[in-house]
Amino acid sequence: MSACHKPFTRKPSVMSVHSGSRQLLIHGMLLVLVGLVWGLVVPGTPFPRLALGAHIQFVTNGMLFVVLATALLALPHSVGIRSVWVMLAAAYLTWSMALSEVANSWWGTNQMLSIAATQAGATGGEPWQELVVNLTHVGAGLGLIVAWLLLVVGFVRHASSTGSQEA
Repeated sequence: MSACHKPFTRKPSVMSVHSGSRQLLIHGMLLVLVGLVWGLVVPGTPFPRLALGAHIQFVTNGMLFVVLATALLALPHSVGIRSVWVMLAAAYLTWSMALSEVANSWWGTNQMLSIAATQAGATGGEPWQELVVNLTHVGAGLGLIVAWLLLVVGFVRHASSTGSQEA
């Protein structure tokens, strides 16, 4: 191997709060994009009312992650790297939940989303389908609550540590 053709080696990267925040921003933008594209498919599904719910979940949760990431990137805070990891886990859990709603546009489960399922005329899915929808919604819901709690704590902690210095 000649000296000018060295093999490509990638240095292991360690995520920082900034790079993790950029990842959250990308997740948010992709959730919105997928939600907008999914909106074109809604009328063609067996349960369009449930498909509409998936569309709304993608777009709304995408915007939540865009706001969360923008706050981390643009405003002073004391959010640590472990909190950012939890926020990224919440993003992945949100993807699983939104994708389960896409599948539910064909399954027609009715346990977790009973109001929308009733409006859609869904009579229920197979037990495993109900389980998938239930678990992904519980996981994403808890993940989002913890992610936003950590964000608020990081901003409050920063405000309280700088508040006495600004007065």
